[in-house]
Formats: sequence, structure tokens, C-alpha cells
Amino acid sequence: MTKAVVTRFDVEIVERLTELARRTGRTRSYYIKEAVEEKLVDMELIYLAQSRAEDLRAGRSSTISLDEIGEKYGL
Repeated sequence: MTKAVVTRFDVEIVERLTELARRTGRTRSYYIKEAVEEKLVDMELIYLAQSRAEDLRAGRSSTISLDEIGEKYGL
């Protein structure tokens, strides 16, 4: 299932997308979707890292060293 999302881009971005689509035979929508999906993964990972760092600083979670893992699992 898909949903449409309307957004505005600078003219330069639209021109670049149009040219890329023309040269490759794909649609502008294809490239927008690909770019958003790739960037969204990056942003999710950054948010997760920031959230975990905040939890560590606030004492809501802790860490375990590689040596401790090795001892625990006999590595």
C-alpha cells in the first residue's frame, strides 16, 4: 500500500531530478522515494544513538565491556 505525500522542492532540485529521470528512464518519484528511504534510515540510526547516549548519561541504562561479554559467553 502506498500513500501520496505532497512537498515542494527548489527549482534546481526538480530540474536535477527531471534530468536524472530522463537520462535513466526512471521517474522523479522513484528517485525521491529512494533518497527519502536512504536518508530516513540514517536519521533513525542517529536518533537511536542520541537516545541511547541520553539514557546512559541519565543513568537509565548501562554498558558492558567487550571483556565482560567474552567472560560471560566464554569467548
